[in-house]
Amino acid sequence: MPADTSNEKPVSRVKVAATVVFYLVAAIAMVVANKWVLNETKTPLFFLLAQLVIACVLFLMCHVFGLLKLPRNLDMQTVKGLAPLIACNVLGLSFNNYCLKYVDASFYQVARGLVLPITVATSAVIIHSRPSLKVLGACALVTAGFFVGVLLDRSASPAGTTSSPSTIGIFFGVLSSFTTALLAVVIKSCLPVVGNSALDLAWYNNLLSAVVLAPIIVLVGEGPDVMDLLFGAASATKTSSGMTAFDTFIYGSAITGLFGFLINIAGFMSIKVTSPITHMVSSAVKGVLQSILGVWFFHDVISGGRGTSILLILLGSIYYTWVKNQEVVERERKESLPMSNASKGAYESVPTKERE
Repeated sequence: MPADTSNEKPVSRVKVAATVVFYLVAAIAMVVANKWVLNETKTPLFFLLAQLVIACVLFLMCHVFGLLKLPRNLDMQTVKGLAPLIACNVLGLSFNNYCLKYVDASFYQVARGLVLPITVATSAVIIHSRPSLKVLGACALVTAGFFVGVLLDRSASPAGTTSSPSTIGIFFGVLSSFTTALLAVVIKSCLPVVGNSALDLAWYNNLLSAVVLAPIIVLVGEGPDVMDLLFGAASATKTSSGMTAFDTFIYGSAITGLFGFLINIAGFMSIKVTSPITHMVSSAVKGVLQSILGVWFFHDVISGGRGTSILLILLGSIYYTWVKNQEVVERERKESLPMSNASKGAYESVPTKERE
């Protein structure tokens, strides 16, 4: 019999507020710290590897102190089953870092603005989930926001010249949107491989992604830059921030490794403890604060085109979540309606005219 959920206590407002704040701080700190390091380093993939290794070390420390329990066995069957997830994760994180390296922190949300439309399209193709007209309308609004940002964003420099967003940054942003959309489907298919344990999946994901990423760093040619960062001039020469590139890398890796570990928990808690609407609104607030911090920390310029783009993407995302929530409520309402007499197996009365 299904468990009786009528006695479940509603989540307190304090817990919801604390969870949302936790999610906002973790997510924003991750992006800002990433941008800080990527502005000073030529090794975005090695930086990503450092984050994954630190996250793995934190997982192991939590296991040693009994805060969580990690699986001890890793067989080839598990590795093969998780291969699509690892490939998608490594590509997605790499595209994220390359995108953030080439665009402003305040434009990062715009460059990855096609996540929602691509996710809906992916669901329609792979799992044959037909979107409603309202969902398509939300996707159209988000897509319009993306193209407004790409085509109309013009930033003026102190010298009086104008510049448009980095084409290569936008390219990596679109690739990142594709991998993010695929990731949701891939995670769902890979959960049974680890007994539907989200914790085990997170552990294997970080561990195997680090193993796969290590040789890729050499293949893409980051080896000489890594050696220069660790042992060459970059380890001693101070940058515009007043720190050496090596110091920036070490501090940035520690911060982002910690927050990368926490953001998995924060995202999970935000979805688990809050409603979908609250989670999406908190994501929208995160996008706005991220843009403000981009102006504050990195002196980004929010042009009219960029501001309009961010607004359209946020409105489309919030509208999409509201529509999906309404669809769920309507479906649950229909399912809770009492069954008709015919469906219960009772005799149904026949009108007099039909008996004659």
